[in-house]
Amino acid sequence: MKIYIVIPAHNEEENLGKTLKSLVNQQLKPTQLIVVNDNSTDQTTNIVNDFVKHHSWIQLVHKKSSEEHLPGAKVVAAFYEGYKVLDQAYDIICKFDADMVFEEDYLKRLSQHFENNPRLGMAAGQCFIQKNGQWVLESLSKDDHIRGSLKAYRKACFLEIGKIAESIGWDTLDEWMARYFKWDILVDPSLKVKHLKPTGFKYSAGAGMLQGVATYRMRMGITLTAIMGLKRAWKTKQPLTFFHYLKGYSKAKKDKSTFLIDAAQGEFLRKNRWKGIWQRFHPK
Repeated sequence: MKIYIVIPAHNEEENLGKTLKSLVNQQLKPTQLIVVNDNSTDQTTNIVNDFVKHHSWIQLVHKKSSEEHLPGAKVVAAFYEGYKVLDQAYDIICKFDADMVFEEDYLKRLSQHFENNPRLGMAAGQCFIQKNGQWVLESLSKDDHIRGSLKAYRKACFLEIGKIAESIGWDTLDEWMARYFKWDILVDPSLKVKHLKPTGFKYSAGAGMLQGVATYRMRMGITLTAIMGLKRAWKTKQPLTFFHYLKGYSKAKKDKSTFLIDAAQGEFLRKNRWKGIWQRFHPK
């Protein structure tokens, strides 16, 4: 299968070389790999150019952007900057982060999953971080959720879900839309990926408001938004996060922000989010 990869990178000189080396050493090599240099001021460009010299299927694209921190939207905009220079002959399109190290059989085994199941729309392994000298699972979400740093889509699924939304929360919305269109999603725990820069949770008031705006645009409703805000406030130990969620939601509603999904998709999403909450408090 033809695997195309886009890697957004902003000041990733410390890790990017290791990521690219692990992809160059794959048993099944990507057909095309685009690194998008998103306004880097370090040695990111030079590192990529060293690989470009020796591998014709690697390409560097430059993107100018502001220094403003825009969770979700910034990285997706960088992804599309790379995606638009690709041809459309791919079977699998991947959005990888610039701080991941893959085992040499990762893409081969990923491809096999897609080949074995024609209805598999998305698949990935799991992220592991180094802790006390050992690589342990970076447990930030449910085991059936594909991390935004490891996204791999079958072409038909990617196009049917409308690609990925330029909004915070895109890496959850894509899975809901895949399920809505009856695609299967697979997380293979035996595909272990080293995450060199563990995910941090530094949520500002602006980020919390953006989350609230996103829940409105996803048609989540005020009650689910409040629950999500409470959950994030508890995790970050920042009580004001709850109010930032509600403020963002209210502002989006007042401004009549454009919805990311249609009414039927919104009903599907809400129904399944409530189902998940019910199951959490009423396990079988």
